[in-house]
Amino acid sequence: MSAPDPDDPTMTRPRRQVSEVDESTTSREALGDSRRSRRSRASARSGSGPSKEQQRAEKMARTHEPKRRGPSLPSITIPKITVPKEVGESITGVRRVAGARLGPVAEKTRPGWEPVVSVLRWVSPLGWTIVALGLLAWWAGARWQWVELMMIAAACLVLVLACVALAIGRTKVRIETHVDPRRVTVGDPATGRVDIENLAKVPLLPIVVELPVGRSDARFTMPSLRSGAVHEELFVVPTERRGVIPVGPAKTVQGDPFGLVRRELRWTDRTELFVHPRTVPLDSHQHGLLRDLEGQATQDMSRSDLAFHALREYEPGDDLRHVHWRSSAKIGQLMVRQYLDTRRAHLAVIVDTTPDVYSDGDEGVEVAIEVAASLIVRSIMDEQDGTVVCNDQVASRTTAPLLLDTLARATVGRVDLFGRASEAAMVAPDASVAAIVTGPGRAFIESQRALSQFETEVGKLVIVVDPAAQPAVQQIAGLTVLTIGRLVDLRRVLLSGVAA
Repeated sequence: MSAPDPDDPTMTRPRRQVSEVDESTTSREALGDSRRSRRSRASARSGSGPSKEQQRAEKMARTHEPKRRGPSLPSITIPKITVPKEVGESITGVRRVAGARLGPVAEKTRPGWEPVVSVLRWVSPLGWTIVALGLLAWWAGARWQWVELMMIAAACLVLVLACVALAIGRTKVRIETHVDPRRVTVGDPATGRVDIENLAKVPLLPIVVELPVGRSDARFTMPSLRSGAVHEELFVVPTERRGVIPVGPAKTVQGDPFGLVRRELRWTDRTELFVHPRTVPLDSHQHGLLRDLEGQATQDMSRSDLAFHALREYEPGDDLRHVHWRSSAKIGQLMVRQYLDTRRAHLAVIVDTTPDVYSDGDEGVEVAIEVAASLIVRSIMDEQDGTVVCNDQVASRTTAPLLLDTLARATVGRVDLFGRASEAAMVAPDASVAAIVTGPGRAFIESQRALSQFETEVGKLVIVVDPAAQPAVQQIAGLTVLTIGRLVDLRRVLLSGVAA
């Protein structure tokens, strides 16, 4: 590269402009300072202040003067404080060591502090409020020598101590709860009983027994009982909705009438009452739409079954019990029986519990569950296998009561129909009939896609619960579509399907 030419105007012009600007700025500042000094000397000689014209000129000069910037402040960066890994590990180690050392000490001193802690647990939030009010009144009365506050503090503390004294004492009783029957259908009556017996040698004062029943609590006031006496209380369990109703545990409550102290003693375990969905009775011939060739032979070969097919030569591993000795003696070599595999009917039902696909929301889901329960119960009565998938509950190859218990536990909510059908196909790979119970809001293509996970030879059904539609049976894209409005329509629809 060549050296720059000093005579080039493009190289010297910026320096000249900068110097000219600096010189002009300096000259204007010097001129302004000289003018102000002359004005100040003149005003000092005359003894009078500057005129209005001079003040205006000075103001204009100050306005046009370049502003002087102060020195820029240095920026301060706050460093990020992080706890070193070693410090964190050391803190964790200290906690572990403290827990390891204090644990044995706490276990040894448990007989001393555990009764105190248990008594403190009796005090209710209202009781702790009264204690705090008493301590505050005591502190204020002691500071300002206010006798009335001291009396209020003493009354609060004495009241809490008296309530604690009422809760102290051991109750020797035997309490049992009974629910009969343990399994009911929606709407059927269910009653329970609470038995209490006084095991002490002295009469028992009236006590309160609380028994949680579902989301509510049943409260019984037991009368005074002499030694060895038994008292019985009855209660009714509501069964308007399908589900599992927990009953118990039964607890006795000791305390004061103000609710400052509450001591609870648990006497029984929790009992579950199963409220099964309604079912409609289906006749065996009406259920024929959901049956395959029960007990008939398939084309699959089997080494051991009921349907005899032919004789074949013995192979290593064959069971000697299947050797046909007479034929083997005639031919001169071992011959075994060859069977055809028979198949047991297996019904798999998937319930769509999404409320949005039903025209009446949760009520439609309940009808769908009742439809599935009716089909599965009929299958079990016909000595068929049954599998049901209902939201988060799955039951397969079990008895009718246990299967209905599973449906009672099922919850209503959004489900992935394809995923539920996939789970049913895995649980029941030998299913002969697969059915989906859903609502009119579910697209048919989704039900078809869900049932496509079963084998081709499996019979596939779609049962649509639609109160606004007429009961009907249709064949669409290789699927049998049953439409019902109510549970009672299921019998007529199945009979129509069999006749068709």
